[in-house]
Amino acid sequence: MTKSTLTKGGEADFWKSAFGHQWIDFESSLDVSMSGVLERLLEYADLNVAQNVLDIGCGTGASSLAAADIVGASGQVDAADISTVLLERARQKALLAEVENVKFELCDAQIHPFPKARYDRIISRFGMMFFDAPVTALENIAKAGKPGCRLVFVTWAQVSENPWFAIPRQVAVDRLGDPGVAKPRAPGPFAFQDIGYVKDLLISAGLSDITGQEISCELTPPGDIAATANFASQLGPAARIIQEFEGTQEDARAIADGVAQGFSAFLKYGEFHIPATLNMFTASCP
Repeated sequence: MTKSTLTKGGEADFWKSAFGHQWIDFESSLDVSMSGVLERLLEYADLNVAQNVLDIGCGTGASSLAAADIVGASGQVDAADISTVLLERARQKALLAEVENVKFELCDAQIHPFPKARYDRIISRFGMMFFDAPVTALENIAKAGKPGCRLVFVTWAQVSENPWFAIPRQVAVDRLGDPGVAKPRAPGPFAFQDIGYVKDLLISAGLSDITGQEISCELTPPGDIAATANFASQLGPAARIIQEFEGTQEDARAIADGVAQGFSAFLKYGEFHIPATLNMFTASCP
């Protein structure tokens, strides 16, 4: 795989910012929290030994390393992300785990010249919702799949159905103010919340055998309630609201306290089980 020229600004700049480094700070907590999501993605992907897999928006590599374990030494996982910060950590994890059948590539998947008709499976855990031109991106990604290659990706459903986002956002709004509702289809975590819209994108990109459905799982963040509330407050909508309104440390502490109170309903026998609603999509490459 060769590097392409990254698009300027947007997501690339965001992941170079303090938010990208915070993601690394909370990486282990994120991996544990989202383990159920990854399990469901791999279930739908139905990977097999000796397959070639492309992982879009691989982040710090949890999905890529899990896929590499399934396809084995006779298979290969190529993992793509736009963040130098996250990919550096992903490479470190692969090296420490002595995983040799995974390669990480810094690129913009919308325009990167992936090898044509190389992959048996293309997967993505929360990596498909950030494209400025989603149809163009899907067309480009689909060209990398062998005829009939299974494309499987998971996205968030509506904010209101995901307390992991809804509670921190509301607490931050109550404390600092409402920045306004983002355009529902603007690049971001919830750009693909409308299943019908995403299915239309896949059709427009030339894919077939398309399915899209809501699925439920639980997020299982580790740590006590204070640590979990702090974690949730420093990533996602609360963090962005604090930044936008130039919130103080006192504001941040107050928001974390409010999130802890909201999350307390999901603490059972010392463990968190936070309900999540996701959209799971599958399609076949031409």
